[in-house]
Amino acid sequence: MKNKLFAWLIISTFLLTTLTGCGNTVPPAGVKPVTLTYWRVYDDEDAFSTIIANYQRIHPYVNIQYKKFRYDEYEKELIDALAEDRGPDIFSIPSTWVREYQNKIVPMPPQVTLIYPMTKGTIKKIEIAELRTTDTLNLKDLKNNFVDIVYNDVLLNVKGADKIYGLPLYIDTLAMYYNTDLFNNAGISQPPPYWNTEFQQDVKKLTKQNNQGNIVQSGVALGGGANIQRPQDILSLLMMQNGSLMMDNNAVTFQSVPPGSQQGYNPGLEALRFYTDFSNPAKDVYCWNSNLSNSLTMFEQGNLAIMFDYAYDLPTIEAAAPKLHYSVAKMPQIQGNTKQVNYANYWLETVSAKSKHVNEAWDFIQFETSQDQVTNYLKVAKKPTALRALINSQINDFDIGVFASQVLTTQSWYKGKGPIAAENAMQEMIDLTIKSAKDINQIIDQAAAKVQQTVE
Repeated sequence: MKNKLFAWLIISTFLLTTLTGCGNTVPPAGVKPVTLTYWRVYDDEDAFSTIIANYQRIHPYVNIQYKKFRYDEYEKELIDALAEDRGPDIFSIPSTWVREYQNKIVPMPPQVTLIYPMTKGTIKKIEIAELRTTDTLNLKDLKNNFVDIVYNDVLLNVKGADKIYGLPLYIDTLAMYYNTDLFNNAGISQPPPYWNTEFQQDVKKLTKQNNQGNIVQSGVALGGGANIQRPQDILSLLMMQNGSLMMDNNAVTFQSVPPGSQQGYNPGLEALRFYTDFSNPAKDVYCWNSNLSNSLTMFEQGNLAIMFDYAYDLPTIEAAAPKLHYSVAKMPQIQGNTKQVNYANYWLETVSAKSKHVNEAWDFIQFETSQDQVTNYLKVAKKPTALRALINSQINDFDIGVFASQVLTTQSWYKGKGPIAAENAMQEMIDLTIKSAKDINQIIDQAAAKVQQTVE
């Protein structure tokens, strides 16, 4: 015991050295430096430079090495690195991957213990280190601070106790991008707020075909699979808005008639039918087929009037088509429904189960997602907030105001331990329905069975 006390006295009386710069912190004498490796997709390091610098002022012995990956390479690199014990301490995953990665993540502990520099003395001031244990975010704070979907997505029950497996920096939402020039030319003054007859009439006005019957201008990117941005999300939203129960406990139910449905009405099946009608040449609303370019490309080229997409594609559009005249409106709803339903797409910051610095890693995640710090990220990344307290400050933002205004009503659904396989099954369901709409009952049942395989 004496030896342990003596060792701690040496650490607690070190002379604190100063911070020399973001990522180049010199640790105090007697304190072993900690390096946290942080892996993410999409955002450059400048989105985090201020946050990291602010954190290192509090914990000058912690260095954070940030690494950005392309999406198409990220998961393989992450899985390989974790398997070979060279993985990151902190990494980012889509919110739908939590159960798939559960065994690779260490949940947030109830407390963290870290070293804090302190100034003591009156006449002669000295810098010492204080070992401090603090409580982490509790479930009540999680529910009060973040929008509802976060509480539903990040908690997993482990041995009878709910554990937090990640925290978000933002919540992105599906919204309606529309080409204002095409709307003006068609005499349409406002984007349609509902999936009703007016919406369908607008689509007909905005769709143009040449003499050979080929679509040269599409009214809306609906009905297709691979050449539409996030078709699974759009269809899932239509199903949920229409009253479909996507999951019941661990059973996939989007193909079923929900309890209490009038006269056996199947909302999931009817949403699928509505969606694929836009790819059916026999329908008045026909405006899409597999021969068209990707919806994002068509929108950038000015040949698509309406596209449903997330805020994360704003920079892509601005870079590819700086002269394009477009705006963003809220996602259409079902007329008469008192409850709005929107769709979320977001990533979570979490800690590797193999990290040797769990305390520092989880402390940093709490720090970067806090209200004071996350504002720095949101300004650079141009993303809608996940924090209730920041929503009003973003609603009037020219770029992301619409997306932020929808975060309180966002939903998603659990796609099992193989979310990518589940999304592929949803896309296959769309493609098969386009080819043979008369088999729609069988097709939706088969898709639900494939998604169920990822749950079990």
